[in-house]
Amino acid sequence: MPINETLAQFSDWSFRSAFAVYLLAAVFLVAQYATVKVTASEAKEQKVLVGSGPSKPVQTGPGRIEAPVKRPASERYGGMGFALVGLGLLLQIVSIVLRGFSTDRFPLGNMYEFVTMATAAATVTSVIALRKMRVMMIFVVIPVLILMFLAATVLYADAAPVVPALRSYWLPIHVTIVSVGSGIFLVSGVSSLLFLLRIRQPRGQEKPGRLGAFASRLPDAQTLDRLAYKTTIIGFPLFGAGVILGAIWAEAAWGRFWGWDPKETVSFIAWVVYAAYLHARATSGWRNTKAAWINVAGFVAMLFNLFIINMVVSGLHSYAGLN
Repeated sequence: MPINETLAQFSDWSFRSAFAVYLLAAVFLVAQYATVKVTASEAKEQKVLVGSGPSKPVQTGPGRIEAPVKRPASERYGGMGFALVGLGLLLQIVSIVLRGFSTDRFPLGNMYEFVTMATAAATVTSVIALRKMRVMMIFVVIPVLILMFLAATVLYADAAPVVPALRSYWLPIHVTIVSVGSGIFLVSGVSSLLFLLRIRQPRGQEKPGRLGAFASRLPDAQTLDRLAYKTTIIGFPLFGAGVILGAIWAEAAWGRFWGWDPKETVSFIAWVVYAAYLHARATSGWRNTKAAWINVAGFVAMLFNLFIINMVVSGLHSYAGLN
Protein backbone atom coordinates (compact mmCIF):
# COMPACT_ATOMS: atom_id res chain seq x y z
CA MET A 1 0.00 0.00 0.00
CA PRO A 2 1.60 3.32 -1.06
CA ILE A 3 2.35 5.94 1.57
CA ASN A 4 1.44 9.58 1.01
CA GLU A 5 4.79 11.10 1.87
CA THR A 6 3.44 14.65 1.76
CA LEU A 7 0.76 13.99 4.38
CA ALA A 8 3.27 12.02 6.47
CA GLN A 9 5.62 15.02 6.42
CA PHE A 10 2.84 17.40 7.40
CA SER A 11 1.94 15.03 10.22
CA ASP A 12 5.50 15.15 11.56
CA TRP A 13 5.55 18.94 11.26
CA SER A 14 2.26 19.18 13.17
CA PHE A 15 3.66 16.95 15.90
CA ARG A 16 6.80 19.08 16.23
CA SER A 17 4.72 22.26 16.22
CA ALA A 18 2.52 20.83 18.97
CA PHE A 19 5.61 20.05 21.01
CA ALA A 20 6.92 23.59 20.55
CA VAL A 21 3.57 25.12 21.54
CA TYR A 22 3.35 22.88 24.63
CA LEU A 23 6.87 23.96 25.54
CA LEU A 24 5.88 27.63 25.28
CA ALA A 25 2.74 26.88 27.30
CA ALA A 26 4.93 25.32 29.98
CA VAL A 27 6.85 28.59 30.30
CA PHE A 28 3.66 30.53 31.03
CA LEU A 29 2.34 27.80 33.33
CA VAL A 30 5.57 27.82 35.32
CA ALA A 31 5.26 31.61 35.60
CA GLN A 32 1.68 31.15 36.78
CA TYR A 33 2.72 28.66 39.44
CA ALA A 34 5.57 30.89 40.61
CA THR A 35 3.34 33.95 41.02
CA VAL A 36 0.19 32.38 42.45
CA LYS A 37 -0.85 33.50 45.92
CA VAL A 38 -0.29 30.81 48.53
CA THR A 39 -2.62 31.71 51.40
CA ALA A 40 -6.30 32.30 51.69
CA SER A 41 -5.77 35.73 53.20
CA GLU A 42 -3.53 36.80 50.31
CA ALA A 43 -6.07 35.49 47.81
CA LYS A 44 -8.78 37.48 49.54
CA GLU A 45 -6.64 40.58 49.45
CA GLN A 46 -5.97 40.02 45.75
CA LYS A 47 -9.66 40.30 44.98
CA VAL A 48 -9.74 43.89 46.21
CA LEU A 49 -6.59 45.04 44.47
CA VAL A 50 -7.15 47.92 42.09
CA GLY A 51 -5.29 48.87 38.96
CA SER A 52 -2.33 51.16 39.30
CA GLY A 53 -2.62 52.59 35.77
CA PRO A 54 -4.56 55.65 34.67
CA SER A 55 -7.90 53.83 34.62
CA LYS A 56 -11.12 55.71 35.17
CA PRO A 57 -13.34 54.81 38.12
CA VAL A 58 -16.27 52.53 37.42
CA GLN A 59 -19.79 53.11 38.78
CA THR A 60 -20.87 49.90 40.53
CA GLY A 61 -24.00 51.05 42.32
CA PRO A 62 -26.03 54.08 43.40
CA GLY A 63 -23.62 56.59 44.85
CA ARG A 64 -20.77 54.07 44.87
CA ILE A 65 -17.60 54.28 42.79
CA GLU A 66 -14.77 51.75 42.78
CA ALA A 67 -11.64 51.40 40.69
CA PRO A 68 -11.55 48.47 38.23
CA VAL A 69 -10.03 45.25 39.52
CA LYS A 70 -6.71 44.25 37.98
CA ARG A 71 -6.28 40.57 37.22
CA PRO A 72 -3.42 38.98 39.17
CA ALA A 73 -0.31 38.11 37.16
CA SER A 74 -0.82 34.42 37.90
CA GLU A 75 -4.24 34.49 36.22
CA ARG A 76 -2.88 36.23 33.16
CA TYR A 77 -0.02 33.74 32.81
CA GLY A 78 -2.39 30.85 33.44
CA GLY A 79 -4.84 32.07 30.82
CA MET A 80 -2.12 32.35 28.18
CA GLY A 81 -0.69 28.95 29.11
CA PHE A 82 -4.11 27.32 29.02
CA ALA A 83 -4.85 28.80 25.59
CA LEU A 84 -1.51 27.55 24.26
CA VAL A 85 -2.25 24.08 25.60
CA GLY A 86 -5.48 24.15 23.59
CA LEU A 87 -3.57 25.17 20.47
CA GLY A 88 -0.98 22.47 21.01
CA LEU A 89 -3.74 19.89 21.45
CA LEU A 90 -5.32 20.96 18.17
CA LEU A 91 -1.98 20.57 16.37
CA GLN A 92 -1.46 17.17 17.97
CA ILE A 93 -4.87 15.97 16.81
CA VAL A 94 -4.08 17.22 13.30
CA SER A 95 -0.84 15.22 13.46
CA ILE A 96 -2.74 12.05 14.39
CA VAL A 97 -5.32 12.54 11.63
CA LEU A 98 -2.70 13.25 8.96
CA ARG A 99 -0.68 10.18 10.00
CA GLY A 100 -3.80 8.09 9.50
CA PHE A 101 -4.57 9.53 6.07
CA SER A 102 -0.94 9.20 4.97
CA THR A 103 -0.94 5.47 5.67
CA ASP A 104 -4.62 4.79 4.91
CA ARG A 105 -5.03 3.03 8.24
CA PHE A 106 -5.86 3.83 11.85
CA PRO A 107 -2.81 5.60 13.34
CA LEU A 108 -2.09 3.22 16.20
CA GLY A 109 0.30 0.72 14.69
CA ASN A 110 3.47 1.41 16.72
CA MET A 111 4.68 2.97 19.96
CA TYR A 112 5.18 6.41 18.42
CA GLU A 113 1.53 6.55 17.40
CA PHE A 114 0.33 5.02 20.68
CA VAL A 115 2.20 7.58 22.79
CA THR A 116 0.91 10.39 20.57
CA MET A 117 -2.66 9.23 21.12
CA ALA A 118 -2.17 8.67 24.87
CA THR A 119 -0.62 12.11 25.44
CA ALA A 120 -3.43 13.73 23.45
CA ALA A 121 -5.94 11.90 25.67
CA ALA A 122 -4.09 13.07 28.79
CA THR A 123 -4.17 16.66 27.52
CA VAL A 124 -7.89 16.49 26.74
CA THR A 125 -8.51 15.10 30.23
CA SER A 126 -6.47 17.87 31.85
CA VAL A 127 -8.19 20.60 29.83
CA ILE A 128 -11.58 19.31 31.00
CA ALA A 129 -10.70 18.36 34.59
CA LEU A 130 -8.36 21.26 35.38
CA ARG A 131 -10.23 24.16 33.80
CA LYS A 132 -10.90 25.49 37.32
CA MET A 133 -7.52 24.36 38.71
CA ARG A 134 -5.18 25.68 36.04
CA VAL A 135 -2.37 25.95 38.55
CA MET A 136 -2.05 22.15 38.23
CA MET A 137 -1.79 22.14 34.45
CA ILE A 138 2.00 22.42 34.44
CA PHE A 139 2.27 19.05 36.20
CA VAL A 140 0.46 17.37 33.31
CA VAL A 141 2.16 19.34 30.54
CA ILE A 142 5.65 18.36 31.76
CA PRO A 143 5.13 14.55 31.56
CA VAL A 144 3.32 15.05 28.24
CA LEU A 145 6.38 16.91 26.92
CA ILE A 146 8.70 14.17 28.18
CA LEU A 147 6.63 11.43 26.53
CA MET A 148 6.34 13.40 23.28
CA PHE A 149 10.11 13.94 23.25
CA LEU A 150 10.66 10.20 23.67
CA ALA A 151 8.08 9.51 20.97
CA ALA A 152 9.82 11.84 18.52
CA THR A 153 13.30 10.45 19.22
CA VAL A 154 13.59 6.96 20.72
CA LEU A 155 10.16 5.68 19.64
CA TYR A 156 9.77 7.38 16.28
CA ALA A 157 8.75 5.22 13.31
CA ASP A 158 8.27 6.32 9.72
CA ALA A 159 4.76 6.25 8.31
CA ALA A 160 4.29 2.73 6.94
CA PRO A 161 1.72 -0.07 6.70
CA VAL A 162 1.23 -2.16 9.82
CA VAL A 163 2.33 -5.76 10.14
CA PRO A 164 -0.28 -8.33 9.00
CA ALA A 165 -1.24 -9.24 12.57
CA LEU A 166 -2.52 -5.70 13.14
CA ARG A 167 -4.64 -5.49 9.98
CA SER A 168 -7.88 -5.95 11.81
CA TYR A 169 -10.94 -3.88 12.71
CA TRP A 170 -10.02 -4.62 16.32
CA LEU A 171 -7.01 -2.27 16.09
CA PRO A 172 -8.96 1.01 16.29
CA ILE A 173 -11.28 -0.43 18.95
CA HIS A 174 -8.87 -2.15 21.32
CA VAL A 175 -5.83 0.12 21.06
CA THR A 176 -7.82 3.38 21.09
CA ILE A 177 -9.59 2.42 24.30
CA VAL A 178 -6.31 1.37 25.95
CA SER A 179 -4.47 4.53 24.86
CA VAL A 180 -7.27 6.82 26.04
CA GLY A 181 -7.44 4.97 29.36
CA SER A 182 -3.66 5.30 29.71
CA GLY A 183 -3.88 9.06 29.10
CA ILE A 184 -6.54 9.43 31.78
CA PHE A 185 -4.42 7.39 34.20
CA LEU A 186 -1.57 9.85 33.63
CA VAL A 187 -3.71 12.66 35.05
CA SER A 188 -4.81 10.40 37.91
CA GLY A 189 -1.24 9.39 38.76
CA VAL A 190 -0.02 12.99 38.73
CA SER A 191 -2.92 13.97 41.00
CA SER A 192 -2.01 11.29 43.55
CA LEU A 193 1.67 12.27 43.50
CA LEU A 194 0.73 15.90 44.12
CA PHE A 195 -1.69 14.79 46.85
CA LEU A 196 1.14 12.96 48.64
CA LEU A 197 3.25 16.11 48.38
CA ARG A 198 0.44 18.43 49.43
CA ILE A 199 -0.75 16.45 52.43
CA ARG A 200 2.65 16.99 54.06
CA GLN A 201 2.15 20.76 53.88
CA PRO A 202 -1.15 21.90 55.47
CA ARG A 203 -2.33 25.40 54.59
CA GLY A 204 -1.43 28.07 57.09
CA GLN A 205 1.71 26.37 58.38
CA GLU A 206 4.39 28.97 59.02
CA LYS A 207 7.96 28.70 57.74
CA PRO A 208 7.21 25.64 55.61
CA GLY A 209 10.63 25.44 53.92
CA ARG A 210 11.34 25.27 50.21
CA LEU A 211 9.42 22.07 49.53
CA GLY A 212 6.52 23.24 51.65
CA ALA A 213 6.42 26.62 49.95
CA PHE A 214 6.39 24.84 46.59
CA ALA A 215 3.57 22.50 47.64
CA SER A 216 1.50 25.26 49.27
CA ARG A 217 0.67 26.68 45.83
CA LEU A 218 -1.24 23.50 44.96
CA PRO A 219 -4.96 23.01 45.60
CA ASP A 220 -5.76 21.47 48.98
CA ALA A 221 -5.07 17.77 49.50
CA GLN A 222 -8.74 16.77 49.47
CA THR A 223 -9.25 18.40 46.05
CA LEU A 224 -6.25 16.53 44.63
CA ASP A 225 -7.46 13.25 46.12
CA ARG A 226 -10.92 13.71 44.63
CA LEU A 227 -9.43 14.50 41.23
CA ALA A 228 -7.32 11.33 41.31
CA TYR A 229 -10.35 9.28 42.31
CA LYS A 230 -12.70 10.76 39.70
CA THR A 231 -10.24 10.33 36.84
CA THR A 232 -9.54 6.74 37.89
CA ILE A 233 -13.28 6.06 37.99
CA ILE A 234 -13.35 7.02 34.29
CA GLY A 235 -10.09 5.39 33.24
CA PHE A 236 -10.61 2.08 35.08
CA PRO A 237 -13.62 0.77 33.11
CA LEU A 238 -12.10 2.04 29.86
CA PHE A 239 -8.84 0.20 30.47
CA GLY A 240 -10.72 -2.88 31.66
CA ALA A 241 -12.82 -2.85 28.48
CA GLY A 242 -9.61 -2.54 26.47
CA VAL A 243 -8.16 -5.63 28.17
CA ILE A 244 -11.35 -7.63 27.56
CA LEU A 245 -11.56 -6.56 23.91
CA GLY A 246 -7.90 -7.44 23.52
CA ALA A 247 -8.67 -10.95 24.76
CA ILE A 248 -11.47 -11.25 22.19
CA TRP A 249 -9.07 -10.09 19.46
CA ALA A 250 -6.47 -12.62 20.69
CA GLU A 251 -9.00 -15.43 20.31
CA ALA A 252 -9.71 -14.37 16.73
CA ALA A 253 -6.00 -13.91 15.87
CA TRP A 254 -4.27 -16.63 17.86
CA GLY A 255 -7.07 -19.04 18.76
CA ARG A 256 -7.06 -18.35 22.51
CA PHE A 257 -8.44 -15.63 24.77
CA TRP A 258 -5.51 -15.50 27.18
CA GLY A 259 -1.99 -16.86 27.02
CA TRP A 260 -0.14 -14.98 29.78
CA ASP A 261 1.92 -13.09 27.22
CA PRO A 262 4.06 -10.44 29.03
CA LYS A 263 1.90 -7.59 27.70
CA GLU A 264 -1.29 -9.34 28.76
CA THR A 265 0.11 -10.21 32.17
CA VAL A 266 1.34 -6.72 33.07
CA SER A 267 -1.87 -5.14 31.71
CA PHE A 268 -3.88 -7.43 33.98
CA ILE A 269 -1.61 -6.60 36.94
CA ALA A 270 -2.08 -2.87 36.31
CA TRP A 271 -5.86 -3.34 36.12
CA VAL A 272 -5.83 -5.26 39.43
CA VAL A 273 -3.74 -2.52 41.07
CA TYR A 274 -6.24 0.14 39.98
CA ALA A 275 -9.09 -2.05 41.25
CA ALA A 276 -7.25 -2.25 44.58
CA TYR A 277 -6.90 1.55 44.60
CA LEU A 278 -10.63 2.08 44.10
CA HIS A 279 -11.36 -0.43 46.86
CA ALA A 280 -8.79 1.16 49.19
CA ARG A 281 -10.12 4.62 48.41
CA ALA A 282 -13.52 3.53 49.77
CA THR A 283 -12.07 1.75 52.82
CA SER A 284 -11.65 3.52 56.14
CA GLY A 285 -8.01 3.67 57.19
CA TRP A 286 -6.74 3.39 53.60
CA ARG A 287 -8.47 6.41 52.14
CA ASN A 288 -5.58 8.85 52.35
CA THR A 289 -1.90 8.14 51.75
CA LYS A 290 -2.14 4.34 51.46
CA ALA A 291 -4.68 4.50 48.67
CA ALA A 292 -2.69 7.23 46.91
CA TRP A 293 0.43 5.08 46.94
CA ILE A 294 -1.53 2.23 45.35
CA ASN A 295 -2.66 4.61 42.61
CA VAL A 296 0.96 5.66 42.03
CA ALA A 297 1.91 1.97 41.83
CA GLY A 298 -0.73 1.50 39.13
CA PHE A 299 0.72 4.40 37.16
CA VAL A 300 4.22 2.92 37.46
CA ALA A 301 2.87 -0.42 36.20
CA MET A 302 1.41 1.39 33.18
CA LEU A 303 4.78 3.00 32.39
CA PHE A 304 6.55 -0.34 32.87
CA ASN A 305 4.09 -1.96 30.48
CA LEU A 306 4.58 0.79 27.91
CA PHE A 307 8.37 0.98 27.87
CA ILE A 308 9.97 -2.12 29.41
CA ILE A 309 7.53 -4.71 28.08
CA ASN A 310 7.39 -3.18 24.59
CA MET A 311 11.08 -2.39 24.22
CA VAL A 312 12.90 -5.04 26.27
CA VAL A 313 10.70 -8.12 26.68
CA SER A 314 9.87 -10.17 23.60
CA GLY A 315 6.31 -11.39 23.16
CA LEU A 316 3.35 -11.66 20.85
CA HIS A 317 2.67 -7.92 21.33
CA SER A 318 6.12 -6.83 20.10
CA TYR A 319 4.87 -4.29 17.56
CA ALA A 320 6.78 -1.25 18.81
CA GLY A 321 7.93 -0.33 15.32
CA LEU A 322 11.45 0.37 16.57
CA ASN A 323 14.48 -0.20 14.39
